[in-house]
Amino acid sequence: MLALKVRTIILCLVAPVLVACSTTSVKSTEYVQIVQDRTPVAEDLLMDIGITVFDPGIDEIDKDDLERVSPQIRNAEARYAPYLLAETLQRSGNWGVVRVLPSETSTMDVYLHGQILHSDGETMHIKITARDSSGTIWYTKNYNENISQFNYEASQRQANDPFQVIYNNIANDLLAYRKANLSDQRIAQIRTISELQFARNFAPELFEQYLTVNNRGITQVARLPAANDPSLERIREIRQRDNLFVDTVQDYYANYARQMRVPYDSWREQSYHATMELDQLEASARRRFIAGTVAIVGGIAAATSSNAAVRTGSLVAVGGGAYMVKSGFDVSAEAQIHIAALQELGESLESEVAPKMIDLDDRQVMLTGSVEEQYSQWRKILVEIYEAETGNL
Repeated sequence: MLALKVRTIILCLVAPVLVACSTTSVKSTEYVQIVQDRTPVAEDLLMDIGITVFDPGIDEIDKDDLERVSPQIRNAEARYAPYLLAETLQRSGNWGVVRVLPSETSTMDVYLHGQILHSDGETMHIKITARDSSGTIWYTKNYNENISQFNYEASQRQANDPFQVIYNNIANDLLAYRKANLSDQRIAQIRTISELQFARNFAPELFEQYLTVNNRGITQVARLPAANDPSLERIREIRQRDNLFVDTVQDYYANYARQMRVPYDSWREQSYHATMELDQLEASARRRFIAGTVAIVGGIAAATSSNAAVRTGSLVAVGGGAYMVKSGFDVSAEAQIHIAALQELGESLESEVAPKMIDLDDRQVMLTGSVEEQYSQWRKILVEIYEAETGNL
């Protein structure tokens, strides 16, 4: 009877722990549509947006989550997500040209910088910072979406990316900021700053005088060059060539996204199920560890009793607790198998979507480095073209 009481006491200690370790997951079911500006905007006031390749966020990963994250997957996502965001913004009709940028050396009116904080097929968490060419920060905001298996059904996948709501929310926030904070005059100033910054990059001795920076680090227009300034005309021609190259880069990103979509979607759906199972396995392991430890502690305490029956019950409790702890280790080992499978899949994905070549108007350039490195080479070519045309050799 006393041994039964000991087991009953231990069970009472263990049961609340098991309940406390249970988890619930809330899924998003609301689909947010893209908001289109109903107020007509003059073409010269449509702001161009540049989205830099995202920070994959690998350095920010917690040690506990490091084994779940594949660097290959994150690096691929850091190029894929900006393309989907650019597509969304272009589709909204609220902006001028929207480009994914190899680097910020390509001058735009608005820049979007992103960092992937979490991505596992079930949850995506992205931090976005928006600023204009004057250096004014519009906002920094975290976007988080937690989806269900419904988002991976064929009917849904044909229509939208599983995490399309994130991109729609970013597009809507950008429009809301512009409408609430920027007058037509301010938009015109920002676009002028963009042009003069591009000119200053190529001919600082000529165009440095037109811009100033205040004590808050915000760029302002000091004065304007003459409308028929021949140097400005040459700069505008150079900028058109740069835009053509960057448009070619957009073809690269589009092709990259097309190649990535099938294997990436397959990985995300598999990752979704593996993540759900992994969470359940880890929760089960935690419950077994805690319950087993409680049972062992309770058994050891009972072992000091002078009653033989109680001591016998304590041995049963200690043995049962040890088994639960061991089974916790076994479940964790099973979880490691899932993690290894995801990492292997990530490595195969990276090899499938690796970029190969960029087509220029007069030649083909094989990418021996990253597209960012290739764009850096192109900017040097533009400088040479400008200097040749102006005689500054």
